[in-house]
Amino acid sequence: MNIEQVIENGKFSVKEKRYAIMKTKRPLMNVFAAVCDGREITLIMEEYEAKHSLPRDDIIEYDDGWRIITFEMNLPFELVGFIAAVSQGLAQKGISIFSISAFSTDHILVKEERLDDAIKTLEELGFEQVKLEQAHA
Repeated sequence: MNIEQVIENGKFSVKEKRYAIMKTKRPLMNVFAAVCDGREITLIMEEYEAKHSLPRDDIIEYDDGWRIITFEMNLPFELVGFIAAVSQGLAQKGISIFSISAFSTDHILVKEERLDDAIKTLEELGFEQVKLEQAHA
């Protein structure tokens, strides 16, 4: 599978809300993502919910102001170098990312103040931004 063709035909969307990435004492439901790797628990959830419904005693570390970019395409397991190509393009512009993969879809989080730069960079790489309504149509 050719990574250049995948990127050239690739689409991404941007979630409207801001998200927080947290290291917590326990996993929770109703989050965008939870990673429990045996050493720590990382939660990604809407910033508003994190600030207003999460017990402060459960939070070990907290970082907010993130926006989620979802690659609106099924990425097969045999595809090699997708996140590497994305992260390299963004790294060349000094844009830090937090990446997370679902079974067939990849997501990256970027700080809101770098979102416009990230979108422009992804478009320069060959991706097309779609609105969330289009992505799920």
